[in-house]
Amino acid sequence: MTGFVSDLILWYKENERELPWRKTKDVYRIWVSEIILQQTRVNQGLSYYINFVEQFPTVNHLANASEDAVLKCWEGLGYYSRARNMHHTAKYISQELNGIFPESYDGLLKLKGIGSYTAAAISSICFNEHRTVVDGNVFRVLTRIYGIETAINTAAGKKQVEELAHVLNEGKDKGTFNQALMEFGALQCTPKVPNCAACIFSQNCWALKNKKVDLLPIKEKKLKINHRYMFYFLIKNRHNQTIIQRRNHNDIWKGLYQFPLIETMKNITVKEVFASEDFERLINKQEVKITSETLLKHQLTHQTLHLSILSIELNSFAHLNKSEFQVVEVDQISEYAFPKPLIGIN
Repeated sequence: MTGFVSDLILWYKENERELPWRKTKDVYRIWVSEIILQQTRVNQGLSYYINFVEQFPTVNHLANASEDAVLKCWEGLGYYSRARNMHHTAKYISQELNGIFPESYDGLLKLKGIGSYTAAAISSICFNEHRTVVDGNVFRVLTRIYGIETAINTAAGKKQVEELAHVLNEGKDKGTFNQALMEFGALQCTPKVPNCAACIFSQNCWALKNKKVDLLPIKEKKLKINHRYMFYFLIKNRHNQTIIQRRNHNDIWKGLYQFPLIETMKNITVKEVFASEDFERLINKQEVKITSETLLKHQLTHQTLHLSILSIELNSFAHLNKSEFQVVEVDQISEYAFPKPLIGIN
């Protein structure tokens, strides 16, 4: 195992990507990078990280920002509860902890939005605490090299890999080992077509010897995908105004803005939507003119969203509930944070 660790660290020093959060041990910036990279690839999250720390350079700047400003900065990145949790935690740290992050795994774990993985990453990188960091890359590398055939999405499989990673992390720099192991999985031991011929562990890799590289790691069958059918209405009047509303219920995209929505349990026709009571309340018996229709499909982790975006014209918005809907100029839509599939629709 010692040889594995030293070879991995050497590989990392020669091959690591130059990323801005690797040039600092500032807890705030490491925290921002770790939250952004949850469910997000590095090449996508990099620009968001740079923009985020430019707009909110310290935890106090983030704490003093409005939720709309934070969500707008996060727009398009997805999993918006991450941004809301960051904002909540920033306020807590600024107001209750004098702007200073806890300096231990246990202390970090008490903060909203920080789970065991993120707490381990921050505490090992910033405070050199001996904590295990296991993500998809780590699962892949260790199951292949050490021949772990227990499903990684089971408690037993997760525990087996976590314990192995913890034992392997025996050097002086705990954070570097964690980052090196994740980087090796991201660049070398990739999910598809890994470069086994040039791998420094090819002589000792169990999966390569047993021709099971493509079979590891093992996962049990995925959960059933839920299908949702969402009809959005981009409604304009003769003054080039439109209607938006904030999503405030506990569901996807909470806190973001959207166009008026009618969601159905099954896929129905536009004609059937127009005949519904919800649509009647929306237009208040006015004559409707459809100017365009856009069909989109958006995939989330366990949900497939089927979106129909209908552009229609109405004469008046006077009947709408002002506590539910907001009238804005069409050219001001970009000032509000929208879910990714609705960005640029105007």
